[in-house]
Parts: sequence; C-alpha cells; structure tokens
Amino acid sequence: MSIIRTDQVEQGAGGGDTGPVPMTVLRELSLSSAGAAALRAAVQVGLPDELGDEPATAGDLARALKVDPDILERLLRTLKHYGIFTETEAGHVHTPASRLLRDDHPESLKFWVLWVTEPWTWELWPRLEKAVRTGKGDFEEVYGTDFFTYLHKEWPESTEVFNKSQTELSRLASDAVADRLDLDGVRTLADIGGGRGFTLATLLEKNPHLDGVLVDLPAAVATPDPRLRPGGALASRSRVLAGDCLKEVPVEADVYLFKSILEWGDDQTVTALRNAARAGRPDSRIVLITNLVDDSPEIRYATGIDLLFLLNTNGKRHTKKGVTALIERAGLQVVGVGPINSHLHAVEAAIPAS
Repeated sequence: MSIIRTDQVEQGAGGGDTGPVPMTVLRELSLSSAGAAALRAAVQVGLPDELGDEPATAGDLARALKVDPDILERLLRTLKHYGIFTETEAGHVHTPASRLLRDDHPESLKFWVLWVTEPWTWELWPRLEKAVRTGKGDFEEVYGTDFFTYLHKEWPESTEVFNKSQTELSRLASDAVADRLDLDGVRTLADIGGGRGFTLATLLEKNPHLDGVLVDLPAAVATPDPRLRPGGALASRSRVLAGDCLKEVPVEADVYLFKSILEWGDDQTVTALRNAARAGRPDSRIVLITNLVDDSPEIRYATGIDLLFLLNTNGKRHTKKGVTALIERAGLQVVGVGPINSHLHAVEAAIPAS
C-alpha cells in the first residue's frame, strides 16, 4: 500500500506549481535566463537546421551534430516548454517558432536571437541594479568607450551577428515600411544608420522615381546589399556613404529615414535629429520608424529591449510622449504618427522655416 496521498493538492503560495500562481511566476521568471541560454545553444550547435520535416530522435540528431545525446535531450525538453520544438512518438519535430531559427526560413530570426544573447549581454545584465540606482547605464564608464566603438574593435564576430540581425529585422519590416510611406513627389531619400541597405533597396524597388543614399558606419556599409553595389540592379539610383550621424549627416535629401536606430540616450537622439535637420532643407522631412512601448502588442519584447538598450547605449524604447519631446527638443515639429505593422510606428517630423 502506497503511503503517498493521491488526492488533489491545493494550489497556493505554498502548494503545487502546476498553475500560474505567484510562486510559479517568480520561480519561472527568475530562471528565464535558462530559456535564453537554451535557445542560443540550440542555434549554435545547428539544431534547427539539422532537424528537417521528419521526426528525429535526440540520438539521431546528436550523432549528426556531434554533440552529447543526453544533454541534447535535456535541451530539447527545456525548449519544448517554451514552444520551441515538440515531441511525438516518432521523435522531435519543429514548431512554427523553431522553424524561424532555420537559415532557410524567409522570416528567420536566427541572428536576432544570437544578437540579444551574445556573451556581452550576460556581462551587462547584472549591472541593471546600478542603472536603477544611478539613473543611467555605465557602459562607457566600465569599458572606456561607447558601445558600438567597443563592439567593432573588440567583438568583430558580434558585429557581424549584429549586421545580420538587422538585415533579418529589415527583411521582416521593409515591405510594410514601403507600403505605408507615401513617397510620391519625393526625389531623394537618405537612410541614416541603414546598415547594409535592405530597407533602402526595398523602398527604391517600390518607388522607381526615387534616388536613395545609404549612410552608416564604415563597418556596416562595407558590404552593402548587392542591389546597391556597383553593377547592382539599383546602383544607378543609389549611393553608399560611410558616416556617423552623431557627428554629421553628409547628404542633402528630401526625406531622412531613421529606422529603429534612434533608441540611444536622449542627447544622442537629439544630436542625430539636429544633424539631419542641418543637412536638409526647410521642406525636408524626417521619418522615425520605431516601436512605441505604450502601443506595443508585444510588450514583453518591447520592455525587455528597452532595458537592454539602457545597459549597452544608455538608450531606450520610446513612448509617443517621449519621442515627441525629443523631436521638439531638436527644434523640429511632429506632423504625424501612424502604424507600420503590428509593432512598428512611423513618426514624421518637419524642419520649421527659419
């Protein structure tokens, strides 16, 4: 006869943990780094690409990947409870989420996942307490220079991951941006901090009357989108310039596009906006594409990135009120705010006539 009682355990702070009770919430949240680490490890060993359309056992996958089968089984078990991979009687299979980690998926987020779990992120998160106490991130204080300078100098492999992650995000958002921006009558558009130029190329394809200029740091524009390179399909209507918008915007244009980059510290954001206004004409427009925290259906994503920006660039994800204040501080006028897709918004600013 068993001495274990089989009646239902009462749920509560001191009871079982099968439901979303406070104790469960706290335990799971405090160990959420395990989920991020498991996700990163799966991508790094090549698990999403190795698992095809047919079920596979952990042993089969481990042999193909040359990894430990028992640990791989434990990794898969962890990820299954986040909706990443699942298991049938025949073996492990993909879920819609795990397929987004494959190289060949048109909406792949593989490099974005790697970017936000890079080794430097694990160094920064423990510094959140100090940021809460002091009111700012201390990256420059600790590392002796700003985040992106340090990234390009000390972590070149991470720089490449960053560039690929931005291309992934641009690929997901660029069609929506091109559909939502009315560029009729616009002759020139400068994509400031546009990375390798995927968004600019998409805008040029959508608007055959448009000329474009890609401006970003030298490392970012060293290998631009093939469509923008000499001999590329859009080369005759595009230029690629190395530049730092925090020092100068080196081109005059009808529209200056800042897509998902003006999320640094407030002073830097205002500097970049003023530099664009200085480069433009009274009839030029400045368009910010950003994820407004106060209108985001993916609020955990938005608030999580907000804290990571705090720690690496002393930056932030904006609220509508906050970004409006920064635009006005730069001497510009907000003339419109509208949705781009489920999580991005466009904020349009005008340069007041002097």
